[in-house]
Amino acid sequence: MKKENALGRSGMRQGSFVHNLKEKAAEWKAAKGFMNMLMAKKWTFLLVAVAFLLGRAVILESLMPFAVAYFAVIYFMRRDIYPWIAASLVAGSWLAAEPAPLWIAMEIAVMFLLLKALETYEKAELSTAPILVFISTLLVQLFSVFIGDSLSWYSFMLVVVEASLAFVLTLVFIHAIPVLTMTKKSATLKHEEIICVMILLASVMTGAVGWILYGMSAEHVMSRYLLLLFAMAGGAPLGASVGVVAGLILSLADFSAIVQMSMLAFAGLLAGLLRDGGKMAAAFGLLLGTSILTIYIGTQSDVMNSTWESVAAATLLLLTPRGVIRTIARYVPGTNEHAKSQHEYAKRVREVTAERVIKFSDVFRQLSRTFGQLNQKATEVKRDDEIASFMNAVAERSCFSCHRRNACWEDKYFHTYNMMTDMMAAVEEKRVPAAKDHPRSWTSHCGKTSQVLGVMQHQYELYQNNMHWKKQILESRQLVADQLYGVSQVMEDLSKEIRREGQTLHLQEEQIREAVEGLGLSIQGVDIVNLEEGNVEIEVYHSFERGFDECRKIIAPLLSDILGEHIAVKSEREPAKQGEPSLAIFASAKQFEVETGVAGAAKGGDLLSGDSFTLMELGGGKFAVAISDGMGNGERARQESSAALSILQQLLQSGMDEKLAVKSVNSVLLLRSAEEMYATVDLAIVDLYTAHTTFMKIGSTPSFIKRGKEVIPITANNLPIGIIQDIDVDFVSMQLQPGDTLIMMSDGIYDAPGYAVNKEMWMKRIIGEMSTENPQEMADALLETVVRYHEGDIVDDMTVLVARIDKHLPEWATFRWPGVSRMERPRTVS
Repeated sequence: MKKENALGRSGMRQGSFVHNLKEKAAEWKAAKGFMNMLMAKKWTFLLVAVAFLLGRAVILESLMPFAVAYFAVIYFMRRDIYPWIAASLVAGSWLAAEPAPLWIAMEIAVMFLLLKALETYEKAELSTAPILVFISTLLVQLFSVFIGDSLSWYSFMLVVVEASLAFVLTLVFIHAIPVLTMTKKSATLKHEEIICVMILLASVMTGAVGWILYGMSAEHVMSRYLLLLFAMAGGAPLGASVGVVAGLILSLADFSAIVQMSMLAFAGLLAGLLRDGGKMAAAFGLLLGTSILTIYIGTQSDVMNSTWESVAAATLLLLTPRGVIRTIARYVPGTNEHAKSQHEYAKRVREVTAERVIKFSDVFRQLSRTFGQLNQKATEVKRDDEIASFMNAVAERSCFSCHRRNACWEDKYFHTYNMMTDMMAAVEEKRVPAAKDHPRSWTSHCGKTSQVLGVMQHQYELYQNNMHWKKQILESRQLVADQLYGVSQVMEDLSKEIRREGQTLHLQEEQIREAVEGLGLSIQGVDIVNLEEGNVEIEVYHSFERGFDECRKIIAPLLSDILGEHIAVKSEREPAKQGEPSLAIFASAKQFEVETGVAGAAKGGDLLSGDSFTLMELGGGKFAVAISDGMGNGERARQESSAALSILQQLLQSGMDEKLAVKSVNSVLLLRSAEEMYATVDLAIVDLYTAHTTFMKIGSTPSFIKRGKEVIPITANNLPIGIIQDIDVDFVSMQLQPGDTLIMMSDGIYDAPGYAVNKEMWMKRIIGEMSTENPQEMADALLETVVRYHEGDIVDDMTVLVARIDKHLPEWATFRWPGVSRMERPRTVS
């Protein structure tokens, strides 16, 4: 009973805990909804307040083009609040210096009717707003002129000017309002969009003309505060631009404020120049710029009022959180905050891409395991099950109609089973005796021995055919499993590459720029793609003239000194258009280089040889040479050998593991033809940074390394690809040295002396006696020797490939430049 009570209390506690969690989640959801509502309300209040000031704004003493333009844009962007905007615009115009609420209301009404008419025909779009604003303003203002006291060309001209200004302001507001409300999706603002925002804010300030507080004009304080804000965010150019735009629009609203344009532009320039010193320095620049011109053209009271207005603007700036300034700077091109946000955005994109690639990699790997498990289960079929299935099929076809069926399979089951097993063994081993030679034990037990054996032979043929196709299915599954695993591996490597490229390298790029400019060269941009040792890649944009080759002679040696490894020019790209910079790509210079030579001949002097060869750059500083010998001679052999090398090259260049790539090629050759077609593969992969070489031989002849007078054979014993599914891939690793020469050949060269001679010793002697070190001359000499050995008769397809490993010598030596320090490389992302 106590135990039950305890369990009951425990259940109640768990239920109470779950209930509390649900209540907390509901409270959090409600709080989140309330915060979202507050944010929406905040922007609504802001838009309504802007509408009030724009409704009150007047320029050129009588023009009010702001209201209907603002209403039209809000109608398309925030249709839920357009009645509030219309009311606020009319209320603002009521309190203007020259109230005109009736005409503003009429313009909004005509605009609304035009919009509703277009909506009836589904033609109302934001792109039509400027035209509709122009028409509504023109109609209402023309009506006011016609019912007025006087008609003149000047009145008509003012109507056209006001309608045109409303048209332009609509275009301005279309770009500015999304930025003002932070609903613009792009993280980068064009210069035109920044100017539109300035015009909107200056127009809003025009609505505050006439408001005086303690001798300070509200529009002057607001304009100077706005100037300081943008100067802190974007520097001197943006500060001066804001000063020009704000001063221009304020001077249109108040002719006595014409001097504001030059004064605010100069003050914005000084504030932007001093922004690195902080808010106080920028405020001092504003005070200095406004005071100089005011002292020059104003009275003592003007100087004091201007000073207090600047102090008030500076106080507002000091109260402004730095986060607001950073937010503005993030949208201004050219600022550090903007560059940082762009890099952060690119980093997030790379991270998301890498995560998705990893997920795809896991999917492919899981699919590979699934196919492998299916094959494993399919090959684990028991021998007893196969025998039982085979025996049931034979019994159904031979014993079903026999009158002795019950006696054989019920009374004498074990004797019948043993007899059938012996018959099956005879059929499987193809030693079925003739009818007269049937064993006594078979004929005495079964009167239909010949019929049973015939049925068994037929069933065995069906069984073999079934097993053949089952093997084909298993091999196809295995090919799919191997390919899926290889794709998974490549995608995993790709995700690592994406994450590694996402590292922030601003400091390193700036270090390179300062070092290059310290030599007197001017470059337009530096982008570091990779700083991993041995795999460096740096892009430099420049506008050097041709002929001096500064990239190879100066920049590459300088980068070699900064990075502590040899850097060379990988490629140079000319600009696509006149005036654009050229691109030079610098990369790690390889420590070793490979010089190759190839010679070959087709059997009987034909044009088409069954041998194929390839020389390929695999990326990552690896170079591969390969020879493939197809079965037989002629076009078909050429197709098999070239197909093997082509597929192998593509798989290796994609980043797939060498062993898996060879197995994939083997599976493809197995499945592409029902005939017996195979090809040998002799592959050598040289690491050009270390000279470490991996040899992979599949059914190929030995290769040889000539090191001075010594000749070293490289051999392996396995079958060519395309014969069996599970091939053995032999890897032989060797550390080559500068001056080593690798000789690879097909069997037409290696088997030239015949079986009576030790071919390996013969080939070592021929190679050792060669005096030349040029790869092409060695290949030609070896082929000529074999042809002469057969007295000019080419008995088989012959191909010889020679590759010489030498130390790479940079074209220009590294130099030490005073004041340039070694670069700190970031940690490699694992």
